[in-house]
Order: sequence, then C-alpha cells, then structure tokens
Amino acid sequence: MIYIASSSLRKTLSILIPALLIPCTVIAGALIFDAKAHLLISIAVAVLSLLLLVAGFEQKEIGTRRTVLVSVMVALCVVGRLIPIFKPVTAIVVLCAVYLGPQAGFYTGSVAALLSNFLFGQGPWTPFQMLGWGLIGLFAGLLANPLHKSRALLLLYGLFAGVAFSAVMDVWSVLWASGSLSANGYLAALITALPHTALYAFSNVVFLWIFAKPVGDKLQRIKIKYGI
Repeated sequence: MIYIASSSLRKTLSILIPALLIPCTVIAGALIFDAKAHLLISIAVAVLSLLLLVAGFEQKEIGTRRTVLVSVMVALCVVGRLIPIFKPVTAIVVLCAVYLGPQAGFYTGSVAALLSNFLFGQGPWTPFQMLGWGLIGLFAGLLANPLHKSRALLLLYGLFAGVAFSAVMDVWSVLWASGSLSANGYLAALITALPHTALYAFSNVVFLWIFAKPVGDKLQRIKIKYGI
C-alpha cells in the first residue's frame, strides 16, 4: 500500500488532482490526442484517482482497510450498471463519499466508470464519465455533514447529481459532434438530453431514498468496528 507521509503534500494533492490535473487530462484527451488514445487517457485518470485516494490516508493501516471497503463499493457500482434503465451507480458513489470521504467518493465514481465500460464498451466518452461520477463523489464527500444529517438534502443532491452528470457528458457530445465546444451547441445538447437527464435524476432520488439508511448504517458500523 502506497502511503504519503507529508500532510502538506497530501493536502496539496487533494486539491490539485481533482481541480486541475484530472479535468485537464480529460479535456486534453478530447481536444489534443487522437480518439484512439482514449484508453490511455482513461488509465491516466484512474492513476490520478488512485493517487487522490492515497492522499486521504492519514495512517497506513487505516488506508489499507479503507481501500478494501472502497473496492467493494466500486464492485457494487459495476454490478449496478447492469440493471436496465434505472442504475444505482450515482447513489452508491454518493453514499460512499458521505461515509468514507471525498477522495474515496471520487475514486469510486471514476474507477467504476472505467471498469464497467469493459462490459458496456470503452471509448472517448469514458474519461468524461470518470470525471462526471468522480466529481459527484468528491462534492458529496465535501458536503458529507449536511447530507448525512438531512435526508431531504441528500435527495436534493441526488437530483443535482443527475443534472451535473448529464451536463458533463454533454460536453463530450458537443466535442464529438462538432470537434469544438460552442455555447449554442452545448445549449442544444442540454435541451436534447432533458428527458434522459430527468429520468436519471429521478432514479438517483429513488435509489438514495431506498439505500441511504441500510447502506449508510452498514458503512457506519464498519467504520466504527475497523477504526476507519
């Protein structure tokens, strides 16, 4: 298990990786590199996501336990994508982030997108899915306290997450269709995707309503038992 001893370096990486390095990698992959390099871009995002997760380890032993638990959440996300129409991926990512932290949330969303696409198909869209689900997890972790205390806020965040993920993927849609990003093209993509976005956002609310308590209670017990 990799461990970063310096607390200042961990804090720097926790900000730099999700705010700059990963978004720049995804955008560069879409605008600069050939579309055939999408798998290399996806792997680069996965490595950066792993480094972000490691940056959240304050103790090596706890980091190992946390990694095992996060890996289980990633596996649940991958299996969840097999469910037709309604998919609980975002709900699992959000709950993971709320109970295990923003780094774990970003890693879970990012790596789940990469791994599940070995079943659904890899492509230039994969890095954008990794970024979208990763950011949803990151912000859920940063807002963990209010989301943990209020079921209404948690459901509202699920609604927002559906809109946010669609907005990120619409960036890819415009780049794929026109080769550049324009305000008019992006607005048209947002409007066209409204039915899908509404269905996705609604499904997030449903799954969070169903899973928030049972999954949250289990994660909380594991955290207490193993000192995570």
